[in-house]
Amino acid sequence: MRVTGAGTIIWSILRLGVAVAIAAAIVGQLVRSIGISAERGWPIAQTVVDFFSFFTILSNATSMVVLVVGAVLLLRPGTVDSRVFATVLVSVTTYMLITGIVYNLLLRGIPLPQGSTVPWSNEILHVWAPLFFVLDLLLAPRRRALPWTTIGTIAAFPIAWLVYTLVRGPFTLDFRTGNAWWYPYPFLNPHVQPWGYGGVALYSIGIAVAILGLGAIAIGVGRLRARRGAVAGGSGVSGAGIRPE
Repeated sequence: MRVTGAGTIIWSILRLGVAVAIAAAIVGQLVRSIGISAERGWPIAQTVVDFFSFFTILSNATSMVVLVVGAVLLLRPGTVDSRVFATVLVSVTTYMLITGIVYNLLLRGIPLPQGSTVPWSNEILHVWAPLFFVLDLLLAPRRRALPWTTIGTIAAFPIAWLVYTLVRGPFTLDFRTGNAWWYPYPFLNPHVQPWGYGGVALYSIGIAVAILGLGAIAIGVGRLRARRGAVAGGSGVSGAGIRPE
């Protein structure tokens, strides 16, 4: 069923609402992190750089911008997202899904210093925002079907982030522990992996496979919705506003 008129406006409002929630979550956690560093005399600049070195923060910050742009675009005349925006949207959708899955499978049970995290912020960034992107993928109007080659574009940012993380890690002093290295996640830290860089490589390959798989699913859902929309349109019923490619 095509979402038009009031439905499109409602979805635009939902996107804006989730963007605001993500922004509040990021700011809330950043303020907490800076506050702790200020109290303990730790370097504020590195605190901020480390904060924005987490894949969770980068994926959520990017998704926040994309949701705002997507909300505005829904209010403009049109039947389908542009190719550029659709590619960015499916990429961010994949990143948010991997953020939610990796956190809840690998990181949720890891103890952190008391008071270092903001619980409600943590849940928004790792649970509720990723879940919204599932709904957006399945229900949002004007989603464009994309070619399978888009998966290469989806993989570009995670690869760049992984290279940045592994190159920066050995040269970054962890002022919190005094270690001569710092990695945002334990599964990327060769100093805590039983097999060192071998363990890091295994985790990296596993996450890469997950990203490619989720990206393929996201692309496939869009293409499926396009086919259903085309069938509905051909039978005299207005489709989902998604153009197949």
